[in-house]
Amino acid sequence: MPFELYVDSLYTSPYALSAFVALTEKGLPFTVKTVDLESGEQRLEAYAGRTLTGRVPALVEGDFVLTESSAITEYLDETFPAPEYVTLYPKDRRQRAQARQIQAWVRSDLLPVRVERDTESVFFGKPCLPLSETAQQAAAKLVHAAERLVQGPQHLFGDWSIADTDLAIMLSRLVRNGDPVPAKLLEYVDFQWQRPSLQAWLARHQPG
Repeated sequence: MPFELYVDSLYTSPYALSAFVALTEKGLPFTVKTVDLESGEQRLEAYAGRTLTGRVPALVEGDFVLTESSAITEYLDETFPAPEYVTLYPKDRRQRAQARQIQAWVRSDLLPVRVERDTESVFFGKPCLPLSETAQQAAAKLVHAAERLVQGPQHLFGDWSIADTDLAIMLSRLVRNGDPVPAKLLEYVDFQWQRPSLQAWLARHQPG
């Protein structure tokens, strides 16, 4: 039975993107359904009652419904493991833990950057004001950590992992708005944006 993936109708949620990329990388059959967050559709019983949290993304597999993108990616990786399927997390247990750490960090920290550099500015080029002092501090924290994490222009752990997508989208909040980012991180972000699974998400922004 194909999966159903519920995402925001504007396709701007970085967390919905992460789940979409995971399904695409695994080569699993799935259909995408949208939820209009601006109208509050996520709070209606038809959606909220089914998903428990009323958030996107939501992965539906028959009568099983799962929200929270990192829970979705971990479930997919355990259910459809390598070598038959592309792995979403590093094989090494410590690197796997670090990948999960990165996922948790970009979702729970750096709020001033997430607020002042929302993903509409990333995907649609929405103009943003200069970063506030608080957001500059958060951006500096992001850049400092990313410089330590990114050892080369391609992947965090030698091979691609879902943490690469999540970190690259977080850094894109700065990159796409022209905020200062070291050349090494610019190359890393650009490389991640070229990945076919992410390009498939971007294609959904195009008319038709």
